Amino acid sequence: MSDDDENRFRPKPGRVRSGGGKGGQAKSFLSKVRKVTRQQQATSGRSRSAKGGGPGHAAKGTLTVASGRGVQRGRGASFVRARNLSNGWSHRQPGSRRVIVKSRSVRRAGKSGKAAAHLRYIQRDGTSRDGVRGQLYSATEDRADGQAFLDRGQDDRHQFRFIVSPEDAGDLADLNGYTRELMAQVEADLGTKLDWVAANHHNTGHPHVHVIVNGRDALGEDLVINGDYLANGIRERASELATLELGPVTEIEQRRKLMVEIDQDRFTRIDRALIAEAEDRFIELRQEPGGLRGQSDRTMRLRRLGKLGDMGLATEHAPGVWELGERLEPTLREMGERGDIIRTMQKALRAEGTERDPMSFQIHDAAPATPVLGRVIDKYLSDELGENLTLVVDGIDGRTHHVSGIDPAHVEDARIGSIIEIGPAESTGRPSDRAIAGMVEDGLYRPSRHLEQARFDGRVPNGDYEGFVDAHVHRLEALRRAGIAERIDADHWRIPADFEERAAAYDSGRNARANIRILSTLDLEHQIGSDGATWLDRRLVGVGVSDLSSSGFGNQVREAMARRREALIDHGDAVRQSDGRVAYRRNLIAALQEREVARVGEEMAAKKALPFRTAADGETVSGAFTGTMQLSSGKFAIVEKSHEFTLVPWRPVIDRRLGREVSGIVRGGSVSWQLGRQQELGL
Repeated sequence: MSDDDENRFRPKPGRVRSGGGKGGQAKSFLSKVRKVTRQQQATSGRSRSAKGGGPGHAAKGTLTVASGRGVQRGRGASFVRARNLSNGWSHRQPGSRRVIVKSRSVRRAGKSGKAAAHLRYIQRDGTSRDGVRGQLYSATEDRADGQAFLDRGQDDRHQFRFIVSPEDAGDLADLNGYTRELMAQVEADLGTKLDWVAANHHNTGHPHVHVIVNGRDALGEDLVINGDYLANGIRERASELATLELGPVTEIEQRRKLMVEIDQDRFTRIDRALIAEAEDRFIELRQEPGGLRGQSDRTMRLRRLGKLGDMGLATEHAPGVWELGERLEPTLREMGERGDIIRTMQKALRAEGTERDPMSFQIHDAAPATPVLGRVIDKYLSDELGENLTLVVDGIDGRTHHVSGIDPAHVEDARIGSIIEIGPAESTGRPSDRAIAGMVEDGLYRPSRHLEQARFDGRVPNGDYEGFVDAHVHRLEALRRAGIAERIDADHWRIPADFEERAAAYDSGRNARANIRILSTLDLEHQIGSDGATWLDRRLVGVGVSDLSSSGFGNQVREAMARRREALIDHGDAVRQSDGRVAYRRNLIAALQEREVARVGEEMAAKKALPFRTAADGETVSGAFTGTMQLSSGKFAIVEKSHEFTLVPWRPVIDRRLGREVSGIVRGGSVSWQLGRQQELGL
């Protein structure tokens, strides 16, 4: 993570007013505290008091007030810390060690599955110091049980996530011990024990810690943390601990760190200071008599301004007089992010033993406009506090693609080396939009007319005709704000001729989820020797090599296809003809799939002590859906009866039926699942 990503909170204390005599200011503050407390108690209907001795006792200086379903904690502690913030190169006290803390609260993380997804990915491969899978730890355990932690927070209203990144984390003797000391101090500030786990990440240039906190305090109430404490208090505590262990930052050390930033293509602390000092984007740095420190600061700023000038982000109008570019900060931040992405892509390629020219890197901010096909070489969290993933794909087109914002549910089976295709987001229209367009007369939609038609048709569930039409009006309100529909009055809406297309494009822009297909969970080497139907086989009998680049992964696929062709010839599934061409057996893909399913089924039967039976084409398959099996030929569902089981092609639609009875008809290598008395989904 970038070390310049400082929390940009700026406290702006108001003017000190007279409190009416000696001690007036303190009395004013205390009166405000009492007023807030009374208001919160009136809102909640009861008073909460923290008495000494119990685990929920508030730390000294910490104000606890009733807030909804929980006690707001950390207010007093954050107030004390905020008074110590100072201006200058940063918001820290002079000499203190810089620590970046990011935080996020996620509602219903346990119920939605987001907690499990996040915990899984902060332990992903390559995050620990020695490059292996990250290890969870807690206040008392060096190897924490992640599932037990998830179970404890399953019903919590929310979950807190933190990233703690000390600038000098590499110099800390024990990052685990540092985290435990920090969380112990946070517990003291909040006045309660916390249920937390953490994992250290060493996969970036700056080691950092992911901390996850369940959303209940020691009393079983919702854990509510004051916003100021989240924004500043934890960071200040972390800075104190780092400074205590490593000692204050010396003047020489601080200047060495700043000198490194002068030529960097990202937003730096020097840039932040320049922006703060500028008036209407102009800053004057004419030489003035002064001490060595003032001259050194001036030289540092001028050198940075020279760099910004070369980048077109600053202009010198006279000696020592500079104008900062209007988009200086966003441009530098974008450059920093792009630089981080390129370094991540290069690292992933080096782990694969390959190198690529950065000019071949393609960064997609949203779903790619044209399909990207290739192998996964990296898979990590797009936002390390969230769940969405980023994939780095070595494409068959000779480019390396970086695609962010991927729904983890769509790539759960994809591993490093898997072959996938990432296409443009699907822009299918909503049924409500089609219904609105169907009711338009002379360019106008009338809810009253729609209500009449709905009552005449009589197809609205539960007979809620007014609610049915209101839902369409709510949809039009959203599209009105997007400039797609126009409200004339309560019963007249102007609808454009291309309404459905514009509405679909609007949804696509807001929810631009890439369309993802996992073509093979196996890498090329495992496909070459497989006895099942592989992605290479489908290319051999289908598109061939016409779309493959002559370099990079495209060339590797060419070589793998040649080796797979020879393997098929050796197994009698293909024949080399006299003219050099290769003829493949009839129905090659179906034959290979059938062969693999039969082999795997017999192996499973030996372990399950239950006979395996192959499902014939046109046969109705029924039984309990007990799990899935990933084969070279694809993903298969295990359907069991009391006396036998079978393997049939899996589809996402049956996942919600796990452990329950299913029924479907096998047709042409797929299954038409019958999920209900009258519902049939042909896939």
